[in-house]
Amino acid sequence: MPSHARSLTLIALLAFAAPAAAQIPQPVAAPAPASPEFLSRYDFHMSLYHLYGADDPERRYSWDTHFGGSFDLLDFVFGRAMLDIDYEAVMGHEYRPFDPNQANYTLEGSLSARVGKAEVAAYFHHVSRHLSDRPNPLGIAWNVPGGRLLKRIETTQGTFDVNVELGHVVQHAFVDYTWIGGGDIVFRRPIRPPVGIFAHASSHFFAVDGTIPNRGTQVGVFTEGGVRLTTRGGVLEAFAGFERRVDAFPLQRVPENWALAGFRLLSR
Repeated sequence: MPSHARSLTLIALLAFAAPAAAQIPQPVAAPAPASPEFLSRYDFHMSLYHLYGADDPERRYSWDTHFGGSFDLLDFVFGRAMLDIDYEAVMGHEYRPFDPNQANYTLEGSLSARVGKAEVAAYFHHVSRHLSDRPNPLGIAWNVPGGRLLKRIETTQGTFDVNVELGHVVQHAFVDYTWIGGGDIVFRRPIRPPVGIFAHASSHFFAVDGTIPNRGTQVGVFTEGGVRLTTRGGVLEAFAGFERRVDAFPLQRVPENWALAGFRLLSR
């Protein structure tokens, strides 16, 4: 096996065996500018996808949506200061055809250093979960400081963006998480302008503190693949995939599995 193929295989194994929850959008490495820049990068994302096959007699999982952005506050050339924001709304059809039942907010700040062709980053990650159009009896949230490795690999077949991270839960409400870790790998290949293809896979784990009987480390998986259409104004992705989501409903510690299909708008 060629050396670059062995390297890709090793990185892929690390992404799935290693350590944090998949993010949308996935953090990616960025090339260094010639000199320090303020607000050197901004990436917008908006996605909508339909969920199929959930074991859900209460009909709470029909659609999933994400809106948000990621940008570099300052690029020092040798590293970056970054901010990521995401809002997720999950919709079912329990009471009406499009019934939003939960909203999840993610906010993260990070500081990276470029080391060779990779980036090493320290981050502080906050997630809060809320019920929508329903009473909110208690707060559900967690805070995670941690570390991350980012790397882009360019080959004749396309590009691979790799993210591996691990964080310790320092404060939490309702959830029993202690460590959160995982990895993502995204492959993109241009076919003929403006059309390309992509594949994305992630695996993540949530170690727990033992306060809930008969509950061990929780593992989630997200995979998707599809077509990219790149235009002067942005990128449209159409995709299908599969997800195993840990603690799918905020008040119930039960994972759910579903197939999915939808589209995503990106600024690039």
